[in-house]
Amino acid sequence: MLFAVRFHDKPGQLDLRSAHLQAHLDWIARHSDAILIAGSLREMAEADAVGGLWIVRASNRSEVEILLQSDPFWIEGLRESVEIHSWHRAFDKPVTI
Repeated sequence: MLFAVRFHDKPGQLDLRSAHLQAHLDWIARHSDAILIAGSLREMAEADAVGGLWIVRASNRSEVEILLQSDPFWIEGLRESVEIHSWHRAFDKPVTI
């Protein structure tokens, strides 16, 4: 199954994000079998990150929850909340980002 995972960061925590960014990126690389796409979300392109979005392949929602709880951003308290949605593609077109 595929899941869209939307993270909301705690406001005013850019220093915390910066301090743990490399550990977070290294962690994502180690979990690239499950986390197919990941990136920050911003109000505008030049603005600071306010959260993130992942597309995750997992057997069920519980597997996604267990996975995200080992992310350094989660462990260090950057995330204010998370939304996990089952995601169903409307079409299957190869995409290069």
